[in-house]
Amino acid sequence: MESSGGGTTAAARAAEVLLEFGRRSSALGVSEIARATGMSKAVAHRILTAFVESGLLLYEPATRRYLLGPAAATLGVRALDVSPLRRMAREALVELQRVTGETATVSARVPGGRVYLDQVEGTHEIKMTVDLGKRFDLHSGSSGRVILAHLSDEEQNDLLARPLPRLTSATIVDSAALRATLRTARERGVCRSTGERQEGAGSVAAPVFGADGSVVGSVSVCGPGYRMTDEVCDRYESSVIQAAQSVSRALGFRPAVAERS
Repeated sequence: MESSGGGTTAAARAAEVLLEFGRRSSALGVSEIARATGMSKAVAHRILTAFVESGLLLYEPATRRYLLGPAAATLGVRALDVSPLRRMAREALVELQRVTGETATVSARVPGGRVYLDQVEGTHEIKMTVDLGKRFDLHSGSSGRVILAHLSDEEQNDLLARPLPRLTSATIVDSAALRATLRTARERGVCRSTGERQEGAGSVAAPVFGADGSVVGSVSVCGPGYRMTDEVCDRYESSVIQAAQSVSRALGFRPAVAERS
């Protein structure tokens, strides 16, 4: 029987392998998983085999690669259904879409990134939509960067020390420039993005906090860049901040009140 320490390590390794599939959009081989996680191929193969047997992964003999299976899809759908953040944000998203006419979204923080939990699509014929449940990095786009801005210095330093993928020509990948935008987002409580994660898109996002005061996600409004002009974003900022604050309150967040002298 494994010791508690050994069991914890094995569980952590298994979780790391499964999460790696959430970070990729394609099937993965044993070697790729081993490189990404720092495990030996033998250990990675044992974990992958166990996940195939449980239905969390599928194995493609022709390519010798693995991809997420039906059991993983079931877990994903169930996770969305029971998410307190998604549930508490729904009313705020409906109101934000009503006020702006653009697509309103809520994202949840996950290890090293974020995922969209829900959206209320805009009323325009040409509108933005997002991929629910897909993991995105925090450095690109307003929904991720406003979360990154409110992490601790230690967490920020850890994420910024890693390679920052350039998704578009507008993606900020210079660490110093990114830190400057994070300071601004933290000071103002809101963040903007123009074509950083997706070409031709614009968005405004504000952070959502949990009962313990830590940032747990973000609320945003997004639309085509030609509509999301600086003037329009100026008008939307207060609505986005109010929406995020209402979700934070619903989650039990109570901001500290400065004492009067």
